[in-house]
Amino acid sequence: MRNFVQRGDTLDVTAAAAVTSGGVVVVGSIIGVSNVDAEIGETFALDVVGVFNLPKVNALAIAVGDTLYYDSATKLVNKTAGGNTKIGVAVTAAANPSPSVNVRLNGAF
Repeated sequence: MRNFVQRGDTLDVTAAAAVTSGGVVVVGSIIGVSNVDAEIGETFALDVVGVFNLPKVNALAIAVGDTLYYDSATKLVNKTAGGNTKIGVAVTAAANPSPSVNVRLNGAF
C-alpha cells in the first residue's frame, strides 16, 4: 500500500476570510503565502515552503538567520514571539528602517 499523498510545499486550504494573492495566511498552526485571491469559503493554494519577500516592521533591524514571526493584527513580520505566529527565518538582512525582508517559510510549523 502506498500512503504518499503530496509533497506538501503547497496546500489546498479553505479561505476563512477574503485572501489576496501574495498575502500571508494563518490557518490554525499552518502559515503560508497565498498563490491567488480567494473569497470566503473558496479553496485556494497556500505555499508553506519557499522564500518570499514580506512586509516587516519598518523600524526593525533583522539579520540573516533571525527567527521571524507574523503579527496577524498588523500583517507585518517581526522578531517578537509573544502573541505572534512563527513564520520562518530571514535569508537576507533588513536595515532599520526598511519595508520588507526575504523570509524562508518552513512548512514544519
